[in-house]
Amino acid sequence: MKEILSKYGLNTLTKKILLDLYRSMLRIRMFEEKIVELYPEQEMKCPVHLCIGQEAIAAGVCAHLFKNDYVFSNHRGHGHCLAKGAAMAPLMAEFYGKETGCSSGKGGSMHIIDAANGILGTSAIVGGGIPMGVGAALASSMRDEERVTVVFFGDGAFDEGAFYESFNFASLKKLPVVFVCENNFYATNSHQSARQSGCRISESAASFDSRGHCVDGNDVLAVYKAAQEAVGLGRKGGGPSLIEAKTYRWKGHVGPEEDWTKGCRPKEELDYWKEQCPIKRFSNLLLEKGALTTEEMEQAKSAINAELTEAVEFAKASPYPHASRLLEDVYHKAGK
Repeated sequence: MKEILSKYGLNTLTKKILLDLYRSMLRIRMFEEKIVELYPEQEMKCPVHLCIGQEAIAAGVCAHLFKNDYVFSNHRGHGHCLAKGAAMAPLMAEFYGKETGCSSGKGGSMHIIDAANGILGTSAIVGGGIPMGVGAALASSMRDEERVTVVFFGDGAFDEGAFYESFNFASLKKLPVVFVCENNFYATNSHQSARQSGCRISESAASFDSRGHCVDGNDVLAVYKAAQEAVGLGRKGGGPSLIEAKTYRWKGHVGPEEDWTKGCRPKEELDYWKEQCPIKRFSNLLLEKGALTTEEMEQAKSAINAELTEAVEFAKASPYPHASRLLEDVYHKAGK
């Protein structure tokens, strides 16, 4: 394993970190697969945007964040929240619209808040979380806090003017923010090549005199290394960074189905990317190099299964919000 880690410049990586990365990815995958299993029951009324196939990015980035660091995400944000420390039970309850949900049953899959873990909100507006993340980083800077903000967004959000305005401001003020673009090549069903002439997202950072890095988003160690450098730079006052992580979502833009059946993309393309499964690649590497055993992996899976079972039972048993609470938390009250 040492020669592999040396390739990434990660010579001091411990077995615990390797196991944590594996657990984090597996926890995201199993959570999303449980949604696929349960969604046809029609008890979840909110749309769901699944991140199956993209787990290495959330796991590799959030491994470097402290509990009080901030994360802003998008409509496909379940994995980011889980990797940052969100518990499954309130997350699952939110999807069922229950009052025990992390957003009191009012946000659903696309509007997750877990302030205790630094998750200040996921936004269904494409690119909407980017300026909010920069605002949070500005506040941290003004308060002289050693706090980093990470903003996750997709290649479709890169097309939005909000990205350029936000990155320019972050660079100008040397803010502690890491922009993480999960480039899965599709904005809904529109391929990147039909929208961007250059298709080199990471290179845009140079225009703002900042650091940009493109990595294989299905290689959790490559993501881990890139995030280590970017988060470390931000924490030391070195300003913003942009990580472009190339990956692929297995499910359709929205819902539990694979949209190749509707002609949205080639099945051969999906099959190719399934072979690049980040969890399969990492687990094979760990087993081959003797870093983890099959028994340790099964123990991790068993623990996650137990957490999932409890989360589903909790969500289904929880009550719906009372109608009298409909307008609560809509407006900010003075003094709060």
